[in-house]
Amino acid sequence: MTDDYDAHLSIQGAGEAVVLVPGLDGTGQLFYSQLPRLARSYRVATYALRDTALTMDELVEDLARVIDIVAPAERRAIVVGESFGGALAMSLALARPERVIALVILNSFPYFAPQVRLRLAMLWTRSVPWGAMGLIRRLTAFRMHSRHTHRQELERFMALTATASRDGYLSRLRLLTAYDIRHRLHELGAPTLFLAAEQDHLVPSVTQARYMADRVPGSVVRVLAGHGHICLIAPDVDLGQILNEWRDGG
Repeated sequence: MTDDYDAHLSIQGAGEAVVLVPGLDGTGQLFYSQLPRLARSYRVATYALRDTALTMDELVEDLARVIDIVAPAERRAIVVGESFGGALAMSLALARPERVIALVILNSFPYFAPQVRLRLAMLWTRSVPWGAMGLIRRLTAFRMHSRHTHRQELERFMALTATASRDGYLSRLRLLTAYDIRHRLHELGAPTLFLAAEQDHLVPSVTQARYMADRVPGSVVRVLAGHGHICLIAPDVDLGQILNEWRDGG
């Protein structure tokens, strides 16, 4: 991670370290609703994914660097990954298990299928006029977001994602074409919570979460009833409460 990426790093709160790993949009700013809730109990870091990564290993090293910064003594953190960020979080846990206290994986997968969807998404991303992305996000909001997300939160989401770059999307889509950890799920040794939105129309999150939990020793699945793929800005999803309940055995 270079110094310009350090500028996107934000740390709030005190306590055990938590790192929030963003999804395909690549911006940690989309965790804004969860930060104050988590910061009541934890020292929480958000950051931006680099748009130029050629391999998942590069992003794994960036994430390890963030952990070093937020937890300089322990060099370990609870890692929370959303969608693409879940794939990255699990990749870190496999490559650098000593850096992970626990994993929370939201609406993610060990392999993206069918792969033709990725190829089509890459083709579409290259060809669409980038200035039209805001309109496209609005037209598809009913399929992507939780139905009861407040309008002002949707507007804030649109504003924050407006800065996402075409190169960043393409880079991360390309990385998913080479991503497959299905045969290594049994190696994930950190305590793991799989969160899955019941009405996710982008990823079959519930099916994927149960598939992964069957293969990750001691892991737990929690279904977020009534929620869509983008659920962390919905009013009734509190990662701080979910994390505390899980770790307390509730």
